[in-house]
This record gives sequence, C-alpha cells and structure tokens, in this order.
Amino acid sequence: MTFVVVGDDNVLEQVRKQLEKIVTVVRVEDVSARDYVERDLMLVKVAAPPGRRSEIRELVEIFRGRIVDVAPEMLMIEISGQERKIEAFIEMIRPFGIIELARTGRIAMVRGNGKQASGAR
Repeated sequence: MTFVVVGDDNVLEQVRKQLEKIVTVVRVEDVSARDYVERDLMLVKVAAPPGRRSEIRELVEIFRGRIVDVAPEMLMIEISGQERKIEAFIEMIRPFGIIELARTGRIAMVRGNGKQASGAR
C-alpha cells in the first residue's frame, strides 16, 4: 500500500510510527529521496453507444489504455500511468458519460535492484 504524506520530518516520522503499530505492516519505507517509479491504475465504465465507440477507442489508444470489457451500451477501460495522465484521460472521457470509476491511487517502487535502503523498516 502506498501513502503520500506531505509534511516535515517530524510529521513523516509520526506517520511511520503509527503505520508500524499496525500488525499487518511488514515494512515502512520513505522513497521520496530515491529514484522511483510511480503509477496509478484506473478502471472506468463509459457510456458507449455503437455510433461513438470509434471516438472512445481512439482516446484509449492515445492514452495507451485497454478496453477490458464490452457491453451493448458500455465499455470498460483500463488506464495506468502517472496521476496527471489519469486525470487528463478522465477529463477527455467525461463528455461520453462515466458510469463507474475505480482507482488505486498512487503506487510506487524504487528503481534498480530493489535492495531496501538502510534504515527502512
């Protein structure tokens, strides 16, 4: 699970301590000072009458998404990328009619060999 926290070192340390109290937490790591990859994943159901599907397909291709489900009047689309890409896609697809939307929020992983930073718990 990824948390985005804005604050000084004291705030970050307090959040770390609170998270470590949760039994299922295996490790808490601050990756903000390291080189990392960050993504967001979204599934969205969009109203898609047959006459407008080509427009929607074109947007999906531009944003490098995938159509993962098709129904008579709806398409389900998967999009992943940085948060601003997801937000831009939502704005472009909104006029078609968003039926349902689910997002992961930001997830992140440190680049490279994956070794844990010293001091990470």
